Amino acid sequence: MEALGVFRDIDTAARAVESLTASGVPEDNITSLSHVPLPDGAVVRDRSGRWFHWFALAGGVTGAGLGFLLAAGTAWLYPLYTGEKPIVSAFPVGIIMYEFTMMFAILGTVIGMFLEMRLPGFLDRVQAPEVTREGLTGVSVMCGTSKELKEVWNLLKASGAESVKTGGVKEE
Repeated sequence: MEALGVFRDIDTAARAVESLTASGVPEDNITSLSHVPLPDGAVVRDRSGRWFHWFALAGGVTGAGLGFLLAAGTAWLYPLYTGEKPIVSAFPVGIIMYEFTMMFAILGTVIGMFLEMRLPGFLDRVQAPEVTREGLTGVSVMCGTSKELKEVWNLLKASGAESVKTGGVKEE
């Protein structure tokens, strides 16, 4: 269950988050929505680390390995004897490794980015298009019980929320 409070400005949203955390709502359950990127701590402090760069690194290492296997393996399986030159040459293998490294690093970055943004959305989240359309600020709170949801709804309203949405139904 989720409650989403829509606020006119960032300061009101930050005060709402302070009242939520003071009432015992864990800060990990609170996220902010905005039409512009906000610095960490402007509304909610984000304690989760960024990890999509590890996907880029894993993709790059995988690409380098696959590039080496493709170039060196092809030369080794289908040898072309050219005098005293080596069958597996460094320059062609290096070029194929570089191309595969870049391709897989970019692919890993894109996959990591989508996972970091939680796309595609498998959870049925409450939507507030007015946050991006009108430049408002949203505070989303994940709740475990309906009693907790009602308490959060009351806290968001008391903190100055223009509207509070729960479970996709707008409540004025």
